Amino acid sequence: MRLHALALLLSVAACARADVSYQRILQASAEPANWLTYSGTYAGHRYSPLSQINRANVAQLKPAWIYQMPVEGRVETSPLVVDGVIYLTEKPYIVTALDGRTGRPLWSYRRPEVREVPSCCGQVNRGLAILGDTLFFGTLDAHLVALDARTGNVRWDIVVADWHTGHSITAAPLIVKDKVIVGISGGDYGIRGFLDAYDPKTGRRVWRLWTVPEPGQPGSETWGAGAGEGPQSGGAPTWVTGSYDPDLNLLYWGTGNPGGDYGGDERPGDNLYSDSLLAIDPDTGTLRWHFQFTPHDLHDWDSNQVPVLIDAEIAGRPRKLVVQANRNAFYYVLDRVTGEFITGQAFTKQTWARGLDAHGRPVLLGNPDPTPEGKLIYPGLFGGTSWYSPSYSPKARLFYVMASGDYGQVFYKLPQELKPGVKFERGGARDVVGAEPFGAVRALDPTSGAQRWEYRLNAVSVCGLVSTGGDLVFGGTREGAVFALDADTGRLLWHFQAGGQVSCNPISFAIDGKQYVSVAAGNSILVFGL
Repeated sequence: MRLHALALLLSVAACARADVSYQRILQASAEPANWLTYSGTYAGHRYSPLSQINRANVAQLKPAWIYQMPVEGRVETSPLVVDGVIYLTEKPYIVTALDGRTGRPLWSYRRPEVREVPSCCGQVNRGLAILGDTLFFGTLDAHLVALDARTGNVRWDIVVADWHTGHSITAAPLIVKDKVIVGISGGDYGIRGFLDAYDPKTGRRVWRLWTVPEPGQPGSETWGAGAGEGPQSGGAPTWVTGSYDPDLNLLYWGTGNPGGDYGGDERPGDNLYSDSLLAIDPDTGTLRWHFQFTPHDLHDWDSNQVPVLIDAEIAGRPRKLVVQANRNAFYYVLDRVTGEFITGQAFTKQTWARGLDAHGRPVLLGNPDPTPEGKLIYPGLFGGTSWYSPSYSPKARLFYVMASGDYGQVFYKLPQELKPGVKFERGGARDVVGAEPFGAVRALDPTSGAQRWEYRLNAVSVCGLVSTGGDLVFGGTREGAVFALDADTGRLLWHFQAGGQVSCNPISFAIDGKQYVSVAAGNSILVFGL
């Protein structure tokens, strides 16, 4: 009893002194006991050097504690861990601080819920950012909120966009220097996408980068002269957290589908900057370069997957790379200084392109466009992968992605007029009767995309991955299993039936010298230890 009380006092004390400087986030890899930003570090690796839990002892892993959330529905949160305290979002309007040793709540902030908010894919929230002793999170009704990390009290609450028009925030913000960077959701409602930067002390907006250009601006010619509803309905949302290279001072952020997902007659052209990777000056919001993965997207293949920054040799010389396993089923390797396409290949079944040309542009296989009657295309609507995070292990030198296999759908288009706050998709996708798609963790060579191993799952999973210094890769399944694989071979080493769908990104951290792995399953946060 005394030990429990002491542990609680230690966690309360850590919560009271929470202080995460920008310098600490820069050097996050030097303190692997913590998880200070969405992907663990700015590079987007979702890798923990911790090795206490390893391939030799992972079979002994068991639950240390479980925290039950009071709200129902899919949980996609990726917690932060700071000096023994876990900070997490519970659905779109709740933030909670937990004692990392016991799971006991230290405080909980509950914002009034707005139930009428349009949302395409559930009322989800993927996490927080922290700077100093302030937490930042976005809400489904498109607010950005700053909380005192010691108490949960509100420091400021500002409106980012009007939720009535379909705007929402589901992504975890990203701290870069003295700015809070946050993206916007709502591409399926015909919004105009953007990326924002805010002053962390006041909530004042510092800059906004529109992802659909105004007429006359560079890129506007890719929407057709005077066609369609104009930039206000262009889509290209920024609904998953990006990555950052402090040496180059470049922020990397993916964008989503163009508005009117499946019908493109009113938007002829490539539709920049939808389905693209943007390299941005974080000080000014200026676009430095872009690379478009799927020009004139008609299959809702958002390119919001986390950009992963690695340094490796290409053709015998060192290169600074940014790599992405894209929803369109291709794996891409780009030069992160210039955006130059280096190589790419399919990492799962696809039937829409013969391949990629020398510039990385897809070479179409026939005409894959949706028709009123419907056309079977691989991959389906949810792609070769989606928003859930990949992982890169610098120890194993492998890139891990949760992929879909044999997953196709029949894409069709329908006429539709734009109405604010109403889904603006101009069609849809339906399953193939009798088809049996599966999921798979695939390990890829990071510089070529060549597959090194595969671990198959019974169904397509929407869980991200984390790799560790213990030569392990952790993930989960729709059926509620949490598992650990050998990072070098993909062999299953441990599994636990959690009793609820796993649809989040796992993390690993340490408290008092003991390593833990955390994952959400159903409405619960489960923390495992030896």
